[in-house]
Amino acid sequence: MLVSEFDYLLPEELIAQEPLADRAASRLLRLDRRTGGLEDRCFREFPELLRSGDLVVFNNTRVFPARLYGRRSGSKAQPLSEHNPASREFLKGRVEVLLTKQIAQAPNEWECLVRPGRKIGVGERLYFGQGDELAAEVVARAAFGERRIRFDPAPDFLAAIERLGHVPLPPYISREDRPADRERYQTVYARERGSVAAPTAGLHFTPEILGRLKERGIETAEITLHVGLGTFQPVRIEKVEDHKLHGETFNISGEAAERISRALDEDRRIVAVGTTTVRTLEYAASISGRVQPGSGEADLFIYPGFQFRVIGAILTNFHLPQSTLLMLVCAFGGRERMLAAYRHAVEQKYRFYSYGDCMFVE
Repeated sequence: MLVSEFDYLLPEELIAQEPLADRAASRLLRLDRRTGGLEDRCFREFPELLRSGDLVVFNNTRVFPARLYGRRSGSKAQPLSEHNPASREFLKGRVEVLLTKQIAQAPNEWECLVRPGRKIGVGERLYFGQGDELAAEVVARAAFGERRIRFDPAPDFLAAIERLGHVPLPPYISREDRPADRERYQTVYARERGSVAAPTAGLHFTPEILGRLKERGIETAEITLHVGLGTFQPVRIEKVEDHKLHGETFNISGEAAERISRALDEDRRIVAVGTTTVRTLEYAASISGRVQPGSGEADLFIYPGFQFRVIGAILTNFHLPQSTLLMLVCAFGGRERMLAAYRHAVEQKYRFYSYGDCMFVE
């Protein structure tokens, strides 16, 4: 199966750059995966689209300000010509670091992406904040092009990250992050800190919508998957089957596992809010055939041909062409029907990607 089979044309003006003032005002495209039928709806209608016995599962991860801007020491950089008067400034120039996963706490080591990547080698020192409030050293290169960095001890590291860090908006949002993004690029039920990208299908929910689910007697459960490199790493090969997905940390509580297992035993539908929820539950089920409590690293790559054990419906945003997330929803809804739905969404001028509209595939 070729990666190019998961392509579609998207006018740039349909990529949402700003969130709506009202989360629940987003449009919702409903896809019947059995017939290919499409309905244009509003997300505010979502509670009424559910069945009385459905179990809706949310990912309660919380985004932290994982993008840091700083400077490098230049100690391990390739030397520039001494005749270049800008060389000293270049070697100690600005660096951008996107923290993707904490590897260890003592010492405090993280996997990260760095820019400019080719210029920063092992042994390079990096500094962040006025007065170099945080300092780190590049200690290794990793398998997916990222670096491993080790931070020097700091009095309150997490507080410093909250002060110095920026909301890691995706690259297709062509503006700098703003203070308002700290709240808006976050689900209203976010609790467990650790993601570098929001589980965007959940951004449409409001306390009012959650209250209406409860009023209708719709059961809910929460799991955690910290969104990291695995979710947004590009596919750089021709054959889908050759792609390897980066693992992401997950946790399923005993209460959540019990609710999910009971719903499956009673032949009730599991509705996943977001692809991160899908991957977590299907990964858990792939290990033992049941969704059991526990934590670990989920690296399940779902593409057409995958046999779903848990999920019966998905609420999801629109995804980038040739991405692993588009492949996942194509595996669930069918590639041809899903791409037809995307063409419809383009024709009807839906808003795409993180701050955009959503789909309900059932």
